[in-house]
Amino acid sequence: MGRQRRWELTRSLSSSIAPGRNEASASPWRACRGAVLGVALISALVNVLYLTGSFFMLQVYDRVLPSRSIPTLLGLAVLALGLYVFQGILDVVRARVLVRLGGWLDEVLRSRVYDFIVRWPLEAASSGGDGLQPLRDLDQMRAFLSGPGLIALFDLPWIPVYLGICYLFHPLIGGTALAGALVLITLTILADVLTRSPARQAETNTAKRNALAEASRRNAEVLRAMGMGVPLSRLWDQASAACLASQQRAADIGSSLSAISRVLRLMLQSAVLGVGAYLVIHQEATAGIIIAGSILTARALAPVELAVAHWKGLVTARHGLKRFKQWSTFFTERDQPTALPPPCKALAVESVSVLPPGERRFVVQEVSFALKAGQALGIIGPSASGKSSLVRAIVGVWSPAQGTVRLDGAAIQHWRPESLGRHVGYLPQDVQLFSGTVAQNISRFESEPDPAAIIEAAEAANIHELILRLPDGYDTRIGEGGIFLSAGQRQRVALARALYRNPFLVVLDEPSSNLDGEGDQALTSAIIAVRERGGIAIVVAHRASALATVDQLLVMAEGRMRALGARDQIARKLFAPKPVQPVPLESAAQEIGS
Repeated sequence: MGRQRRWELTRSLSSSIAPGRNEASASPWRACRGAVLGVALISALVNVLYLTGSFFMLQVYDRVLPSRSIPTLLGLAVLALGLYVFQGILDVVRARVLVRLGGWLDEVLRSRVYDFIVRWPLEAASSGGDGLQPLRDLDQMRAFLSGPGLIALFDLPWIPVYLGICYLFHPLIGGTALAGALVLITLTILADVLTRSPARQAETNTAKRNALAEASRRNAEVLRAMGMGVPLSRLWDQASAACLASQQRAADIGSSLSAISRVLRLMLQSAVLGVGAYLVIHQEATAGIIIAGSILTARALAPVELAVAHWKGLVTARHGLKRFKQWSTFFTERDQPTALPPPCKALAVESVSVLPPGERRFVVQEVSFALKAGQALGIIGPSASGKSSLVRAIVGVWSPAQGTVRLDGAAIQHWRPESLGRHVGYLPQDVQLFSGTVAQNISRFESEPDPAAIIEAAEAANIHELILRLPDGYDTRIGEGGIFLSAGQRQRVALARALYRNPFLVVLDEPSSNLDGEGDQALTSAIIAVRERGGIAIVVAHRASALATVDQLLVMAEGRMRALGARDQIARKLFAPKPVQPVPLESAAQEIGS
């Protein structure tokens, strides 16, 4: 059978065994079990064909040699050759189907894994890991599903069949093989018990080390400027040492048990040969039975040895599957809500209280206000007063623990995040850009961005001329996190991203923190433009200049709304003349709150 024919056979088997995307999306584990059952059927044929060598040797020693029949030898050889070729084809097909099954699992679940990664920090408490554990779990499950460890599990149920044939040769041969099998199976169980805890500890230590590495990479400038490299290097050494120690412990246990199982299998194979020789001497067996029994015993125990050798991978994949099921339970599939018309009238915040993910203390309590199209709200208050937490709830980053945020009367939970995002522009306090071009970042990495809308957003942020002066203009690659741009440039690119396609609701959290005078003027013009086109703007600020274009002010203190009203009215109370030094916005907000 040619290579093309084998490839077609593999593809047809893969397509018939692997379930469809719709079925897998509904219940991937149930669908995967059906595919594994198909591979088990192939394994059954392969294991039956594994008997070819034993019976060929039996016939040669007991039939061909006594009769000295060349035609019989040729006939047996041709038959064995055909069976070996068929076995090899099935073995290749089984391995390729498993590889494609692993690829199918990755294809079905990778979108959910990405969803887990981006939702975990927003909806769950931090577990101290690096946040990429679901991705590693998927890689481990795919690797085990595609590797020899799973094949060994398919072959394990055939051990009784091989031992039964050994008993048919002679009960003493069967008893010897059974004793060896029990020893190796006990060793397999011992491998599970002994490697479970070290493997789990190795995964935990690896996650901690990766989290420290990622945090150090993000804060490389701080480490260099403030001389923090040495102390954090010590923490890195400690984390790496703990990771290495746990990995070595797990590897030592696995390799030791694997070596023991390999030696025991060789000893058992020799023991079967010795028992067979004893039986031949007493004329209770033939020479063919000695060889066939030895081969069958080795074949019966080979899956056990292979399983022990790959037990660490099985334990790791099992832990990953367990965590994956837990995450699947925690993050329920989002329903597909009815599509709503684009918001264009009002924003209402109704008695909203906010709990950060994993926390038990409210950081925002009972905040209510309403804005109509064309209005702008400024939010001020001291640090840790709940300003940023409130706007996270407004744009849907965090779900309110109590209360509701509504756009045109519809709760934002009734919108799909992808649909809501088209009508929301958000500039967070901590600006983060993605590795790519300026145009890609402004267009939010749309698959089919509108060049005119990109330029319009850049002009609204007053960064169009600056972008044109970059080496490749809008196609300039800015590096990971926008490292090739200054802090002010990053903030204005992020502002343009927030203004892309003229969203109805624009929320800016400390938008002027890295802006110069020109940037402040651009920010003021952008807010005016949002109001003039009938949008709603919300600005969190410490600078009074950023609040020049708002018509309402909300004062926050200790997570509560302390004042709300027209900007001029609140400003007069905040900035009333006093015989002392001018009071900053934050201190004035505290005074209002008191």
